[in-house]
Amino acid sequence: MKTLLIAGARPNFMKIAPIYREALKYEQMECKIVHTGQHYDYEMSQAFFEDLEIPKPHFFLDVGSGSHAVQTAKIMVAFEEVCNQEKPDLIMVVGDVKSTLACSVVAKKLLIEVAHVEAGLRSFDLTMPEEINRMVTDSISDYFFVTEESGMKNLLQEGKPKDRIHLVGNVMIDNLLYQAGKLEKDDGRGFSTLELKNGKKDYVFLTLHRPSNVDSKECFNEIAGALNHIAAERPILFPVHPRTRKMMDQLDIKLSGNISLLPPLGFKESLFLWKDSKLVMTDSGGLQEETTVLGVPCVTLRENTERPITIEMGTNVLAGTKKESILNAYKESINKKGEKHSVPPKWDGKAAERIWRVILDSEL
Repeated sequence: MKTLLIAGARPNFMKIAPIYREALKYEQMECKIVHTGQHYDYEMSQAFFEDLEIPKPHFFLDVGSGSHAVQTAKIMVAFEEVCNQEKPDLIMVVGDVKSTLACSVVAKKLLIEVAHVEAGLRSFDLTMPEEINRMVTDSISDYFFVTEESGMKNLLQEGKPKDRIHLVGNVMIDNLLYQAGKLEKDDGRGFSTLELKNGKKDYVFLTLHRPSNVDSKECFNEIAGALNHIAAERPILFPVHPRTRKMMDQLDIKLSGNISLLPPLGFKESLFLWKDSKLVMTDSGGLQEETTVLGVPCVTLRENTERPITIEMGTNVLAGTKKESILNAYKESINKKGEKHSVPPKWDGKAAERIWRVILDSEL
């Protein structure tokens, strides 16, 4: 059975890595990685893939930057060639990026089955491009691999067949636990941020990249105002996404000197910092999930989340994007570390194993 694993952005590789590693255990499975090149950092180093213990992608589509329409169209044209060449039995897409939607549409029109990992997540906010990607992909998928109960509920309400919906857990957590185990052995030796971390106490770890947050001067100023207020109390470590850095310059956003502006970090080095932070502040979906598992308080800088279970479990607080609401969420969360927390069902590092069991059992 031949499967193509699709990744379009750096975080996608964190999701496909455990899926690929698990596939190697099955002699009847041939699995290849397709990198669409959607992400700004598409020419990743060999060290990046070695860190995840996966090979460099078997196919690199090199679509580059562009508008939503341009990138989607380029991905579709290039991926169609790969499908015609490889003739896969199945394609597997993860998450909600443009590559997820584009490759799913191409595959279905070529009568290739589609498996969607992280299916059913909904923010119910159609101003988010990711929400449209999720909905379109789920409308044509054959296998729905779900991370949390809300995904099951959403898909059933949308009329998806129950026997195609599988609560398997979360591949992001597979990767998190795998990498956390490796960190226990080397404890960050060799990381450029080791000295910085050792010199800070009770710091906040921050990520910020969503266009809705950083492309608007009004919104970015509200967030920056809250961050500068917090930075007067405790240091903030902030790996800056290239898009965010560009908009900081363009919009003349001023941040406190107590906010350490770092270059983008690999998954493992980022984990090395945030796992020991007093608090994580983020607009990332993945970090909401990962902090839930490790019990690190998280303040989400968004008006909504497609991962409601992270709030139900008590580690995540939805802050909005206004200075006052962010500071209120910060005050609510800052002393929660160490409190008892719950982990969602099946977020145990075995999601990839369950995914392949479902697929292989259905092929028997």
